[in-house]
Amino acid sequence: MSEEPESETARARRRAAADRGERVSRRVGWLLVAALLAVPMAVIPGENLTIVSLWGFLSTSGPGLFAGGYPVWAYFVEQPRPFGALPPSIRAWPLAIGFYALAAGSATAGVTFGREDRRVTGGLLVLAAAASLWVSVGVAFRFGVGTTAGWLAVVPVGALATLAVAIGVYGNDLRGIVTA
Repeated sequence: MSEEPESETARARRRAAADRGERVSRRVGWLLVAALLAVPMAVIPGENLTIVSLWGFLSTSGPGLFAGGYPVWAYFVEQPRPFGALPPSIRAWPLAIGFYALAAGSATAGVTFGREDRRVTGGLLVLAAAASLWVSVGVAFRFGVGTTAGWLAVVPVGALATLAVAIGVYGNDLRGIVTA
């Protein structure tokens, strides 16, 4: 039994459906990458909840829900020590911001212009996760994790969420780098 050759119309429909699926996939990836800009790098649960985000600190200590806020740029501007004298985890903070911003820019270019190297976006997300984890671990050591505080005294939410997006959305593209 021989199969009939596919008509030009059927091929065009199949290509159009694949293009629509790729555009939807690109948009979903962009939304997830953009959402990571709002995900905290670390959450410090306890009596006074503290959220360490890319953009600064928020704390429930004091009146109101989030009474204490401190933007990260204020920390670096008001810091009396030179940048090189800061702990490595604090110096990784601007790197995390940069990697997240570049990944968001790459994903935005994919949605806006249809031009995105998904390996670059995925790789930037992996680097962002590593830098975010580095900041979280530094904060955790300052809180005495493993010694005076429990192991979950600081939860690295940002690194976990970023790795989930990198693997879930860009995993096939990242695997292509390793197997190439």
